[in-house]
Amino acid sequence: MAREATIERTTAETDIRVTVNLDGTGQVRAATGIGFFDHMLSALGRHGRLDLDVAVTGDLEVDGHHTVEDTGIVIGQAIAAALGEKAGIARFGSAFVPMDEALVLAALDISGRGQLHWAAEVPFGMVGDFDTQLAREFFIALAANAGITLHVRQLAGDNVHHILEAAFKATGRALRQAVAIDPALAGEVPSTKGVL
Repeated sequence: MAREATIERTTAETDIRVTVNLDGTGQVRAATGIGFFDHMLSALGRHGRLDLDVAVTGDLEVDGHHTVEDTGIVIGQAIAAALGEKAGIARFGSAFVPMDEALVLAALDISGRGQLHWAAEVPFGMVGDFDTQLAREFFIALAANAGITLHVRQLAGDNVHHILEAAFKATGRALRQAVAIDPALAGEVPSTKGVL
């Protein structure tokens, strides 16, 4: 049975539809109206082996904040829905991703306690049509709504494009490990409490 979910969310600021398949092959269709953000979502899905379909209409005439943050909310909700009771998952994942001079670590726990711990020096500015401050906002929303404790730590890097792309790729790879089914668990929830 595929671990898949579709979530739709409409507010006065954004209209979003996301489908996530945790057992996919990394096929991504992202149309957020922000080219660099689409590129980052493609990196997240491809390296996470998630099939990800993201369609967003946002108030880009204001700026990209609502579009990026709300997309994080809905992707997080879709991941949580696709995980269900989390039976048999590996739960933990981590990955170091180098991209030229940049090196980023992402480590996560599908704990049910969504939180982001961000240690990346991303200077304020624009990469294409993407406000660099919004990367952190995306990951806050993703972690909170997916119920994931996520650490993103920059170990090296000067080029903002490289730093952000390494962060999205590393998070995808860590998520791929954590959502994987561990046959040794025989369908049990990986927690001493018996629930996540």
